[in-house]
Amino acid sequence: MSTEQDQPRIVVGIDGSADSINALRHAAAYAKLLGARLELIAAWTFQPTSADIYLDRSLLEGHARKGLEEAVHEVFGNEPPESLSLGCWQGGAAKVLIDASEDAALLVVGSRGHGGFTGLLLGSVSETCARHAKCPVLIVPAKAAPLLP
Repeated sequence: MSTEQDQPRIVVGIDGSADSINALRHAAAYAKLLGARLELIAAWTFQPTSADIYLDRSLLEGHARKGLEEAVHEVFGNEPPESLSLGCWQGGAAKVLIDASEDAALLVVGSRGHGGFTGLLLGSVSETCARHAKCPVLIVPAKAAPLLP
């Protein structure tokens, strides 16, 4: 009998953008096909300025966690997979996702997120992940329909 630890792990970067929501849809289809567990990751950063001296860092993590929960609800409604886990990690998105790709079967990201430079064809996070992840990477644009049921 296999345990959850024996299941392949698919990591999905979530930032609340349409691309990341669609990436989750694709990852869910692959997870179902492979019997894999899904690990949704949101990154958050704190770049202090004099105006932010009183900012509670837990608010930033709470905002990231809320974004994860909203993504889960949007894709799965009230019936998320049992093998789904959520993680909020402090740090830059690319580094966080690359670190999370260790021992993963697949890293799934959207082609562009909520960062700047909206005219770019490929976002800096997805490009960096494609170059440096420790597992295969699937980059999913917002309007791509999942290939799998």
